[in-house]
Amino acid sequence: MLTNRDKAIIEDLRRFRCLDRDSIAELHFAGLKKPVHSANNVLLRLLRDGQVTRSNIYTPYVYFPADTPIKKTSQKVGHFLAILDVYKELRKLGDLGTFMVEPKYGKKGVAEPDVYCQYRRTGFFVEVQRTVYSEKQMREKLDRYVDLYNSGIMASPFPHVLILGNHRYTIDGDYSFRIFQANSFTEFVQSLKQQQPVKQVESKGVKIKIG
Repeated sequence: MLTNRDKAIIEDLRRFRCLDRDSIAELHFAGLKKPVHSANNVLLRLLRDGQVTRSNIYTPYVYFPADTPIKKTSQKVGHFLAILDVYKELRKLGDLGTFMVEPKYGKKGVAEPDVYCQYRRTGFFVEVQRTVYSEKQMREKLDRYVDLYNSGIMASPFPHVLILGNHRYTIDGDYSFRIFQANSFTEFVQSLKQQQPVKQVESKGVKIKIG
């Protein structure tokens, strides 16, 4: 019989598509004396019982739900682990609301963000860029956000778009929503603090309480 912790781990595997062993220990065993050791014992049991599967080509091992459609060698694995890192980062920053992985909105061709989240009651679409796009590819990606904005599917105010990655893109055009770029979510928040170190900061229409 599955325990509540077992069910929570499997639910997160479905939510994030995959989780590495250390992240499972951090998210589900943090209160124990030996989180990694405890995580290993539970994961081995779930693996033996056919509740999860894993890939041994990563260190630490990466675990998947038993019915995962993802190939263990797929580049998507690294992408989903990068999204997981954003989630863990936001948990540490605090006041994280909704966090959705690759939510779908409307018909095909409309924006498909890597993440929709609410951080300190502010909505964000997050693009986790592990590879460098051409300027044309990035314009096309942002144009899909314009289509989503014009569709009226999202309630007002429309979320801000945050591109996370080492490369900086030239953002031309007059968009009806704010677009930001940073190496990490933490760097983005720190940039707001540096601009106006008060209880509530406002940067080009973005209001986030930092006190």
